[in-house]
Amino acid sequence: MKNSESAAHAARAAQAQRVVTLARDWIGTPYRHQASNKGLGCDCLGLVRGVWRDVEGTEPETPPPYCAAWSEVSQREQLIDAGHRHFLAVPIDQRLPGDVLIFRLRRQSVAKHVGILSGPQSFIHAYAQAEVTETALCDFWRGCIAAVFRFPSVSHAREVSRP
Repeated sequence: MKNSESAAHAARAAQAQRVVTLARDWIGTPYRHQASNKGLGCDCLGLVRGVWRDVEGTEPETPPPYCAAWSEVSQREQLIDAGHRHFLAVPIDQRLPGDVLIFRLRRQSVAKHVGILSGPQSFIHAYAQAEVTETALCDFWRGCIAAVFRFPSVSHAREVSRP
């Protein structure tokens, strides 16, 4: 690997680790449907929105109000569609810590759960009746992954030249 490629890889890895660190800062935040406030409350999408604000800045869009069955009525893949609009799609088998995982919890249903990969075998997410937590990426969860996306700043991180 050339020095510039190696430096770019190191910059991307550092930015990905920053995503994981920021996501871990949300651990213990209580579950609150449609919220996105670290320490006060969030749902799974709110966690990703909050990390986005810390990593990328202003959110590119605000999700409309949604209920627990929010996509099942229309059968539209709203989370995956939003992922394609704002993140870089990554093949499932090339996921890395810091990537956003979108889960389809039942076959033939829309994907409607999301988390952030924190290590090769773990991810951070929020779910009803609980709080933001780091969970093992066991066979069940691996089998539910419908899509993987990378934050834009991780995808485009480059070595910062120093004077």
